[in-house]
Amino acid sequence: MPTKTNVAFFLTPKDDVVWVPSDASVREALERMSAKRYTAVPVLDGDGRYVATITEGDILWHLVGADKAWSALAADTSILQIERRMTNHPVHIYAGMDALVARAIEQHFVPVVDDRGVFVGIVRRQRIVEYCAEIAGLGRRDAPRLP
Repeated sequence: MPTKTNVAFFLTPKDDVVWVPSDASVREALERMSAKRYTAVPVLDGDGRYVATITEGDILWHLVGADKAWSALAADTSILQIERRMTNHPVHIYAGMDALVARAIEQHFVPVVDDRGVFVGIVRRQRIVEYCAEIAGLGRRDAPRLP
C-alpha cells in the first residue's frame, strides 16, 4: 500500500454521518439509528467532540436489565448512562494507514477527530477493504465468489 495515503482519503465527513448528541435519550438515539438502519453510531458532546460509540446491543442489554417498561426507560435514560461493551477509539485526521487498519480490525467504523478532538467524520471498514482489494488488483466483479 502507498505510504502517503492517510485517513482523509477514506473519510466520510461529519455532515454525512448519523450521530447522536451526548445529551440525547435512548429513545432519541434509537430513532436516529433506525431511520438509517444503523446498528452503531458515534456520540458527540456539545462541542462536537467524539465521546463514544453506542450500539443497538448496548441499548438492548440496558433495557433488558431494567425494572420499568422499556419505552418509559428509553425516554428517561441519557445515552451516556448506557454501559458499552466495547470502546471505539478514534484516530487523528492525519493518521496513517497503519493506525487506521489497526482500529478497523476491531471496529466496523473508525471515528476521526482533528487537532482539537472535534469529530470530523468516520472511516468505514468496508471502504478500507475495498481500497485493499483495489491495491491487490481485485475489483468487485473480479473478486472470488464464496461457496
